[in-house]
Amino acid sequence: MELGAFSVSLAVKDIHASKAFYEKLGFAVFAGDITQNWLILKNGPHAVGLFQGMFDKNTLTFNPGWDANAQTVGKFTDVRELQKHLKAQGVKLESEADENTTGPASLMLLDPDGNPILIDQHV
Repeated sequence: MELGAFSVSLAVKDIHASKAFYEKLGFAVFAGDITQNWLILKNGPHAVGLFQGMFDKNTLTFNPGWDANAQTVGKFTDVRELQKHLKAQGVKLESEADENTTGPASLMLLDPDGNPILIDQHV
C-alpha cells in the first residue's frame, strides 16, 4: 500500500516564531501562505508543515499522488482505495473520503496512541 509523500504537520502557536526556528535548522519555505497561517518547509527530502489554528494536534500527513516535491506521480493508489483497504482491515476512520467522487479527497484516522494520521490527496 503506497501512501505517497510524507510530512509532519505541526500545530503551532506562533507561525512566525516557528518559521524562524525551523529556518535556523536549515529548512526553507517550500509552499504555503503565512497570511493564511500555514507553511510547508523543506530541508532536503524532509518536510515539515506549520499550521496555526488549523489542527488541534501534531499530525502525520501522507499525500497520495505526490512525490516529496509535491509533483504528481504517474501511478498511485487513490485515497478511496486506501480507505477501502483500511476499512477492510477493521481500522476506524475519524473522517472519510466520499467514495462516489474522484480527485482530491482526504481521510483521517488515529493510531493506537491517539496520534492523528491525515491521508490528504491533492490530485
